[in-house]
Amino acid sequence: MALSLFHDYLITGGMPEVVAEFLNNNDHLKAADIQQQILDSYIADMAKYATPEEVSKIIVSYNSLPAQLAKENRKFQYKVIQKGGYAGMFGAAIDWLTSAGLVYKCNRVTVPNEPLSVYSDMTGFKLYMNDPGLLVKKSGMPLRELLVVDMHTSSFIGPVVENYVASAFQSLGIPLFYWDSGNTAEIDFLIQGQSGVTPVEVKSGTNTRSRSIDVFRKKYAPSRIIRLSEKNFGFDNQIKSVPLYAAFCIEKEF
Repeated sequence: MALSLFHDYLITGGMPEVVAEFLNNNDHLKAADIQQQILDSYIADMAKYATPEEVSKIIVSYNSLPAQLAKENRKFQYKVIQKGGYAGMFGAAIDWLTSAGLVYKCNRVTVPNEPLSVYSDMTGFKLYMNDPGLLVKKSGMPLRELLVVDMHTSSFIGPVVENYVASAFQSLGIPLFYWDSGNTAEIDFLIQGQSGVTPVEVKSGTNTRSRSIDVFRKKYAPSRIIRLSEKNFGFDNQIKSVPLYAAFCIEKEF
């Protein structure tokens, strides 16, 4: 039951108007119409509040988000926006989107020391949309791929679930950071708390094997690890398992 409702949430997201429409009619297509209206209003606001020279860059940067997250390496790349794109060309557009609250920036950390903000690489980051349902709508992902019991036939489900976790952490006031080794391993999120830095790995299904966790553990020996997946609550080998639908409970750990 909880996982079924979680699948519904990935589609509807948490925008109040969308949630109200779905609760009133139990119709994902009608809810998706409201999502499109929200996305259209975002574009209209870009044209209204940004300077004329900024507007086109902001729009194409925003429109690139599904493609950015669909990459195996989800680090934001300016060349995905436009061939030959670079920070000097689109950096101000990214800043505008972040300041407007339309996207959430997750900064890369190469050495997970405290405080994470000091050791973050400001040139390396991932961008998430401010709502997982809007990402599903904007990407054009078929709803049937999220409504089935086994929703992992779609290669895009991973980015959607990761975006869900990012938006959940953002709503909890948890700063967004991730770690990578430079080429072979990546941890989706790092959380700084009373017991130090905790790696948080996100798995969209029940297959929780992870080479990245093994690499991180061997290199930094964290006191604990949190894994979000479709598995139930549990604890094994210093890894605390938390169901994806209970991501909001992580706040109590810190």
